[in-house]
Amino acid sequence: MPLDEFLPHYHVNEVHSTRVAAPPDRVLAAIRELTSREVPLLVVLMALRGVPAAVRRRSLARLRPRLDGPLLDEFTRGGFVVLAERPDELVVGAVGRFWTSDGGVKRMSGADFADFGAPGFARAVMNFHARAAPGGTVLTTETRIKGTDEHARRRFRRYWRLVMPGSAAIRRAWLRAIRKRAEGAVSAAPNRHRRS
Repeated sequence: MPLDEFLPHYHVNEVHSTRVAAPPDRVLAAIRELTSREVPLLVVLMALRGVPAAVRRRSLARLRPRLDGPLLDEFTRGGFVVLAERPDELVVGAVGRFWTSDGGVKRMSGADFADFGAPGFARAVMNFHARAAPGGTVLTTETRIKGTDEHARRRFRRYWRLVMPGSAAIRRAWLRAIRKRAEGAVSAAPNRHRRS
């Protein structure tokens, strides 16, 4: 998996899966098309996470995400970078100090991500992998995080103990929203060819 190319060794990870009654290509298209509006839990929890930084900057405007554009675009605007795109898998990554109030995301290119090793940061990768299965697709998402040094590893692990339940809830909600969009597109497909 391309995920292994970018972060084969990690300190923390989580994996979630769901079955989708749609082919893998439709599932990957749903991932790219999905909007923030379709994953309200993610919007709420990410807004709450941003409150301390917004208050310090005296700007609550950052707490209002764009709800109608693709969710992946929101992530790339926030500093994530697309590391790999294949017909069956999408991998994104970010480098940051995720335990700080603003996340401390360091903007960089995909080419710089794999070699990044400055102390005091963590590298994070997340994928969506669509595998054909009887009746449709098994969609899996995995998130991996690795500190660039011992200090960062300890800080991230403390942070992870606090946010892991919310992180897991977001990923499950995200998978449900992808499934709903992909299955809706499949059930609507025959109607597109009907004459009025």
